[in-house]
Amino acid sequence: MVRFVLDTNIVLYFLGGRLSEPLPAGPSIISVISELELLAYPGLAPSEEQKVRAFLADIAVMELTLAIKNHAVDLRKRYSLKLPDAIVAATALALEATLLTNDQRLLQLKEVPTQMLPIKALS
Repeated sequence: MVRFVLDTNIVLYFLGGRLSEPLPAGPSIISVISELELLAYPGLAPSEEQKVRAFLADIAVMELTLAIKNHAVDLRKRYSLKLPDAIVAATALALEATLLTNDQRLLQLKEVPTQMLPIKALS
């Protein structure tokens, strides 16, 4: 069973070496939305893209299911979330997993278990 859904910002912090502590132990996945956001990230250097592709090869990616779509519509309507954020949160909700995110709006969702991860300060 999946324990964690990684939001795009957590993956970027992880790949950039900015997390203060390791990712929590347990099975993790990402939403297909995060996969698309990572691959389409503006200004991604070729070396960074290689790092992203290697990460994506090692993690499960959850496609859109009917349950995720239904949760996403509900979350978007109730919280006025951007559609990608609603889909990522809905993925965690549908899988009964904890969403690892540093997005303040997502951390406030009542029905989605969330956890923030500390990041290193920029030097």
